[in-house]
Amino acid sequence: MTYRTSLLTKMAVLVAIGTLSSHLLSIPTGLAKAFPIQHAINVIAAVLLGPLPAVLVAFMIALLRTLLGVGTLLAFPGGMIGALLAGLLYQRIRQHWSAAVGEVVGTGIIGSLAAVPFAMLFMGQVVGAFAFLPAFLVSTVCGAAIGWMVVGLLKKGGLK
Repeated sequence: MTYRTSLLTKMAVLVAIGTLSSHLLSIPTGLAKAFPIQHAINVIAAVLLGPLPAVLVAFMIALLRTLLGVGTLLAFPGGMIGALLAGLLYQRIRQHWSAAVGEVVGTGIIGSLAAVPFAMLFMGQVVGAFAFLPAFLVSTVCGAAIGWMVVGLLKKGGLK
């Protein structure tokens, strides 16, 4: 299998897992729907695929969840920023814990703050600057921990 085919296959599998599991585990938190599996997938994609493919995986999962009615528009800024920072930190440090930290900072802090103007512009909702911070942080810490453990098991098993 060529590198490109392998990359696209891994991306498709992660998008499928993220989309299908959103029907099983999604926690409503006001305007947002917390989805810890997205954060786990962001960590896994960041380590296995790199920053840009991880962002594309996060985008596709957010798009499919929104189209299927099991997600909100807030999945776009949160998931994509977290995936990007997870990938960049992993690329720089090369320790899988760094991808988990990047996901927590990217989604839990930066993504939650970016969601405020996003909610106003695209959802017509006016909220305070830290309205999404608690829900995003709880969801991303749980999901990043799961992703960190999965990546550890994958590495122990010889993958990547």
